[in-house]
Amino acid sequence: MAGKGKEHLLRSLPGVDEVLQWEEIKGLLASYPRPLVVGAIRQAVGKLRAQILAETCAGDQELTRPALARRVEEVLVAETTPNLRPVINATGVVLHTNLGRAVLAEAAREHLSAIARGYCNLEVDLETGERGSRYSHVEELLTRLTGAEGALVVNNNAAAVLLALNTLAKGREVLVSRGQLVEIGGAFRIPEVMEWSGCRLVEVGATNKTRLEDYRQAAGPETALLLKVHTSNYRILGFTAEVGKTELVELGRELGLPVMEDLGSGVFMDLTPYGLYGEPTVQESVDAGVDVITFSGDKLLGGPQAGIIVGKNRYLEAMKKNPLTRALRIDKFTLGALEATLRLYLNPEDVLAKIPVLQMLSVSPDVLAERARSLAGQIEAAVGSFLQVDVAQDQSEVGGGALPLAQLPTWVVTLESPFISAAALAARLRQGEPSVFARIAAQRVLLDVRTLQEGEEKEICTALAKICKSASGS
Repeated sequence: MAGKGKEHLLRSLPGVDEVLQWEEIKGLLASYPRPLVVGAIRQAVGKLRAQILAETCAGDQELTRPALARRVEEVLVAETTPNLRPVINATGVVLHTNLGRAVLAEAAREHLSAIARGYCNLEVDLETGERGSRYSHVEELLTRLTGAEGALVVNNNAAAVLLALNTLAKGREVLVSRGQLVEIGGAFRIPEVMEWSGCRLVEVGATNKTRLEDYRQAAGPETALLLKVHTSNYRILGFTAEVGKTELVELGRELGLPVMEDLGSGVFMDLTPYGLYGEPTVQESVDAGVDVITFSGDKLLGGPQAGIIVGKNRYLEAMKKNPLTRALRIDKFTLGALEATLRLYLNPEDVLAKIPVLQMLSVSPDVLAERARSLAGQIEAAVGSFLQVDVAQDQSEVGGGALPLAQLPTWVVTLESPFISAAALAARLRQGEPSVFARIAAQRVLLDVRTLQEGEEKEICTALAKICKSASGS
């Protein structure tokens, strides 16, 4: 852009007061507060000025009233749209950490809505009118469902591990197999959590093989706890050996030491009938005599983010008295969602159908194939010939650091176009409203129907129709 052209464009930029008089802006003032509109005008004009100075402005057409009014409206929409908002998960990853992990059951959503509308009995005993414990709302449910003596809930499983170690082993040694020093996500690792808890890590065995005698030889006067960590987010295969929980509990009794197990993902029911192997249930650990068990609420349990601790009362009571419990406590919304989720487990016959995570994991390939064909037909009707639409067999993932070796047979809708690349199409789906997350393979966009919720097919079709209309210039 020549210098004279730049000067001309800069002089053509309107002032805020002038823009406020435009009919297009008066329409926006009817929908948005005046201070927001004024700020949006300043931002839009300021961005145009910067583009002119950088010689990236397209020219006079960018300074027309309709063009500038569109910019102002775009700023207003962006500023008034919540950053945290619903998205459509078409990736097939059931426990997608970046998308919020477990989808809550309808009962949990309804209970949350009821609690959010007003006050609740968070810490009051309705019978006596006296102050009560917030944990009482879920403690009896957890002990009933797992068979444990006591229970406690904090804000996530890392916090549960931290609290348990700090309470039971601060200043003393904790024995753990080298093959179980996992990274639990977000670059947080078991050794670091142990360090912050105040205990001293003592590694036993080798990465691939740890035997009972390794624990026995490492135990000494400073040993406070035997820790077993379920490698829920990876597996070591081949020439391997590890000590089972029953053996470790027997050694703990022999040495007079408590045994703690971090189950990580946490599951209340046997998933092997659905082809998902190697995930121990919480009840199995309780039955084996493990003293303290920690696990997540928002993974295979299918509830909200929470760190759940169950086990022997003497250890749970000590944790409840730890000042860290106050810092790590959960709020009324987590409690409400967790209680509603746990109550669904009281009826095992209905739990698969009512907890979305379990439903997604157990749905049959035949049902998925039917859904994929239906969605493909709807998309074809919405976009015409702009996209080549097909269905194909593929693999879903459990995600969320659970069942890392599991491959779930699924069906996907595939999208290709000569007019737009797969990467560009996926980006536009992600950036649209609603936001749709898909995956890309072999230069095609894949929509995995396993993780779609009821009614989202229509929203996907609407999003794709908008993209196609925009890309074709019609």
